[in-house]
Amino acid sequence: MNVRWKTVLVLAFALAVAGCAGQNTHDLLNKTTVSVPASDIAATHEIFVATTRQPATKDPRQVFDGDRSLTTNYARVDVTVPKVHQVGAIERAKGSANSNPAKQFTATDVVHYGDASQFAKAVGANIAVNGDRALVFVHGFNNGFDDGVYRLTQIAHDTKYPGTPVLFSWASSGKTTGYIYDKESANAARDDFEATLRMLAKTKVKSIDIIAHSMGTWVTMEALRQLAITGDRDLGGKLGYVVLASPDIDVDVFKKQMIRYGKPDKPFAILLSGDDRALKLSALISGDKPRVGDYGNAADLASYGVVVADLTKTKGGDRLNHAKFADNPILVQLLGDRLRTPAALRSNDPGEFDDIGQGIGKAVGSMAEVVITTPFKVLTIATGG
Repeated sequence: MNVRWKTVLVLAFALAVAGCAGQNTHDLLNKTTVSVPASDIAATHEIFVATTRQPATKDPRQVFDGDRSLTTNYARVDVTVPKVHQVGAIERAKGSANSNPAKQFTATDVVHYGDASQFAKAVGANIAVNGDRALVFVHGFNNGFDDGVYRLTQIAHDTKYPGTPVLFSWASSGKTTGYIYDKESANAARDDFEATLRMLAKTKVKSIDIIAHSMGTWVTMEALRQLAITGDRDLGGKLGYVVLASPDIDVDVFKKQMIRYGKPDKPFAILLSGDDRALKLSALISGDKPRVGDYGNAADLASYGVVVADLTKTKGGDRLNHAKFADNPILVQLLGDRLRTPAALRSNDPGEFDDIGQGIGKAVGSMAEVVITTPFKVLTIATGG
């Protein structure tokens, strides 16, 4: 391929992924306080944060920017969700306008922790009073700090997760042209994420569930691989669900990661979609090699001990079809149904996968077809309409 066509592809990729974050600014905090009646607020969520981003000094409203930190920083962000919120959506103010808490997700407070011990004490206390479970979210490419905070808030709220939300925010540039920078940032964050998981495991938490999206799945798989190398792949029995949504990982690399990790003992799911436009362009940039998130051979992936859900025939919330797990209301509700039952009560028993298939069938109704491929069987949930 000549230089001209390579340039065209890179530009096409930049344009296509522009919708991933969907904002022209990455301000998290309002310029001025906007007060609304308490009756307009559905809930306030405390989002605990471990991040490899630098504090935002040029624009403090961003809180953390896209520059890399050599150490992990810690914080908590309080976010309100409006009563008018629709499942699967992230209602946000446009541009740099103030959020209206009655209409949009709004960050109302940020608490910074001086070091890891202060953060561990705070998050541990929250875990102890909120179900002894933690949901860790790892965002993807082209995400500002604000994007990760709001996405985890939406996931925790819509799934009715019975525990503490923890965001691991690696230093994505939050720019459509920053794909290579983001890949290097993801590489740089592996040790920090491993350390964050180990920190959480030292609290009184009983289950640490992980949802990772897009390039964030690379950070996650590398951290799990490192844990496996040390002989503690399940965090002393505290690792719960692992959900890899739209993984932006080379298929061969993923296979090597899984070989090192070994066949999972707890539910480990890959959500892929053959119409994921962002991943198709990612594959072109990566030498025409398929990504896990749009791989056409689910049985091949399942042979490594994972459950593969093919969401190709379900609807996405944007033209990229890159975040169906979080923006398709029916799939979000299904995810919540699964997460509310601790992973320790589920297993790799064939009957468990029948239950998964039936749950999806009830959830999607006549709107879609979902194919579940497991290490044991293939379940096609086909409906009319």
